[in-house]
Amino acid sequence: MTGARRSMDWGFPRWRAYGGAREAVQVRICDRHGCDEPGDCPAPKSPNSKDRWYFCQQHAAEYNRKWDYFEGLDKEEAAERARTEQRDNAGYAEAAHYGWGGSGDGSRSADEMRALEVLGLEADADDNAIKKAWRERAKQVHPDVKPGDEAAAAEFQKLQLAYEVLRQAQERREWRG
Repeated sequence: MTGARRSMDWGFPRWRAYGGAREAVQVRICDRHGCDEPGDCPAPKSPNSKDRWYFCQQHAAEYNRKWDYFEGLDKEEAAERARTEQRDNAGYAEAAHYGWGGSGDGSRSADEMRALEVLGLEADADDNAIKKAWRERAKQVHPDVKPGDEAAAAEFQKLQLAYEVLRQAQERREWRG
């Protein structure tokens, strides 16, 4: 038995060394002219098309930064497409409280942004600023301060709702950890 060499995989392929396979691995190169990086990020060539470009991460980010989903559509078509997208994706908005439906980047939801706008605050406002703005604005239109004023009562309800949306969002964030 001289010259025979014993295999080291013992019949279990997963025990082989990393890269021990002998087959060539095909790597798709970035579709950007002159780039030699692997193109592992697919990007649509046009809306609703199955054709894809395959870019490296750097060129995919550049491509997505300039992407306009509504390019070439008139106002009515863009509004109809936005309504359709919102209707079709409503399940994701409903599931946002589970944590997997959100963007994951720590940004505020659209409801929170509208609530901050009602209170006259920026997107990066903290809890103390929110509470302070709510108290100041609510004191001006409170029904006890302006009894019988329907516009003030409606404004107070709007402020209450905005504050409640922001308070519940903060509680959810604290609950998740």
